[in-house]
Amino acid sequence: MDISRRRVPYSLVLVLLWAVTTFASEIDEVAIREVQTQQAAAWNAHDAVAYANLFTDDGDVVNVLGWWWRGRSEIQGKLSAAFAWVFLDSKLTITEVHTRFIDASTAIAHVRWILDGAKVPPGAPAPPREGIQIQVLRKIDGAWLIASFQNTNSVPETPFPQAPP
Repeated sequence: MDISRRRVPYSLVLVLLWAVTTFASEIDEVAIREVQTQQAAAWNAHDAVAYANLFTDDGDVVNVLGWWWRGRSEIQGKLSAAFAWVFLDSKLTITEVHTRFIDASTAIAHVRWILDGAKVPPGAPAPPREGIQIQVLRKIDGAWLIASFQNTNSVPETPFPQAPP
């Protein structure tokens, strides 16, 4: 009888911990989706400062061309230059966000996007209009910020050949 009394409170504690963790992760997932809403808003306003402020101070970006920008100030500077002409008339739409939590303060988000109105930099290939970002986000002082960002153009998937042509 003594053992069963101990199990009930322990089970109750586990259920409560699960409920609190689930609730916290749902709030965090909403907050990460809000980061994506802010990303599109900053992009569409062509506001390099607001866009760069979505990143940690030491955050980095690898864009669709493979250019690696390190730190919030470099991200801001490169985007300021890009918004001057290449992305001046562009519009970013976020179409999907999938989040996976590594722990309470680290998450990975896969973010599908569509970009219209971008001009092509000299010497660069014409980009597809769709892509996928992978973001590593950190929760710092209660706010989710992007620590690392990889952007990839997306093309429709086709089956792999089963033999040489």
